[in-house]
Amino acid sequence: TYKIGYLIGSLASGSINRTLSKALIRLAPDGLEFTEIPIGNLPLYSSDYDADYPPEGRSFKEAIENSDGILIISPEYNRSIPGVLKNAIDWGSRPWGTNSFARKPTGIIGASPGNIGTAVMQSSMRAVLSFLDAPQLNSPEAYVKFDRSVFGDDGSVSDEQTESFLRHYMEEYGAFVARVLAADAPGHIGDREPYAHA
Repeated sequence: TYKIGYLIGSLASGSINRTLSKALIRLAPDGLEFTEIPIGNLPLYSSDYDADYPPEGRSFKEAIENSDGILIISPEYNRSIPGVLKNAIDWGSRPWGTNSFARKPTGIIGASPGNIGTAVMQSSMRAVLSFLDAPQLNSPEAYVKFDRSVFGDDGSVSDEQTESFLRHYMEEYGAFVARVLAADAPGHIGDREPYAHA
């Protein structure tokens, strides 16, 4: 079983991405255990905190570090990453030299009422995660146009094609996590000391 921490990049009580998260969890393969990592209680990051991280920042970093993989489920705001999500990423990556996202197999997915379905947010997020040394599931890409008649509040999906696509995405994400964390692959990215087998 792999422990997956997931971040929802919206604080809205009726967030369509929270609804999407319920669908993804329902359709995920066996062997993935999900825990939401809250981001709404984090103050705005400043390097002034680096000398003495507040409890909220420490708890967030510990939650990331205790997860085997990270799944980011987020809307797109103004063609970019929502501020609350970028703030959380900044908290998790600091103080310098204590980047909690390093080597965490990561998936990015998002829902939007529009046709481009968070594509630009995901592109921006990929650049950030690359800098943070977080391996990313690059395919399949998942840009979800959200239709309230398709997604139930309980995570049910009434459209067969949409359900099949989301199930496939989660199967691929689960397989990706397993590959990245493979313990029997010398020099593999999942090794804490990748050159120990050389």
